[in-house]
Amino acid sequence: MSPESPLQTAFSREAGIRVPLICGPMYPCSNPELVAAASQAGGIGIIQPISMTFVHGHDFREGIRLIKSLTDKPIGMNALIEKSSRKYHERMENWVSIALDEGVRFFITSLGNPRWVVERVKAYDGIVYHDVTERKWALKGLDGGVDGLIAVNNRAGGHAGPLTQEQLLDQLGDLGVPLICAGGIGNEKQFAGAIQQGYAGCQLGTRFIATRECSAAMPYKQAILDAEERDIVLSNRITGVPVSIINTPYIERIGTKAGAFARWMLQGSKTKHWMRMFYTLRSAFQLRKSSLDEKGETEFWQAGKSVAGIHRIEPVAAIIGRYESALQELSG
Repeated sequence: MSPESPLQTAFSREAGIRVPLICGPMYPCSNPELVAAASQAGGIGIIQPISMTFVHGHDFREGIRLIKSLTDKPIGMNALIEKSSRKYHERMENWVSIALDEGVRFFITSLGNPRWVVERVKAYDGIVYHDVTERKWALKGLDGGVDGLIAVNNRAGGHAGPLTQEQLLDQLGDLGVPLICAGGIGNEKQFAGAIQQGYAGCQLGTRFIATRECSAAMPYKQAILDAEERDIVLSNRITGVPVSIINTPYIERIGTKAGAFARWMLQGSKTKHWMRMFYTLRSAFQLRKSSLDEKGETEFWQAGKSVAGIHRIEPVAAIIGRYESALQELSG
């Protein structure tokens, strides 16, 4: 789906933003100040509710109000909808309700059937985009009523997909909804290139960790500046499915593969959810500790292959301003 102009795409019009750029939801790095800065600069910042509450210690409603005190521009929320437990599902339902009550109208759903989120958000005339890694998940998301797709490629941080940026565009380009390129965007040239290809916008995560507004510890930010593409490896010891991380001495010591018992659990249709829950809970504490540790002792850091294009810590506004200029140049 080709945009009408580099800046005014179907996505930027739907979201009500100036630059078709998402500061993606990141556990544990999405602090309120970072979310607000991305929206204030012309993109859209996305709230990651577990980061907001568990890592940064905010009551969810008060955290949204803090963001809205820093910017009057649109903000979004990420709803992780995987069926892990009834208690977790009820908590996510409550967070979605609070976000809607506080005026959030853009949502990104991940890891499950988005239908219940869509039904709630549509009642408020909101918009829902869905994370996908291949066509079969895109079709399920569209069956659930989503408005657009976040196409997560094999260069992304977090849960990277198996396909390239180009392969995803080929697979999803005929579905008639805006597509967001997620993964591998570390500089303005890559950003403009994705828009030229036909993406309606880009989602960046790793690039925004190395910013002044992100509360991640300096050793984490420095590791991103120092890393090259070859330093990004996949580990299934974080959530039970492959996650992109920086290959540090700590990671080399603990390894990236699940043990024999964990592999057996992950293969079972009933037991895989318990194993993933165990991994996720354990990693949640480790990632929170390492992301805030100014001594840098743990070296347990998530990042995508966009690290190759990140060379300095900057204000969010400087980054988004540079990306916006790159699209303006495409417009002539």
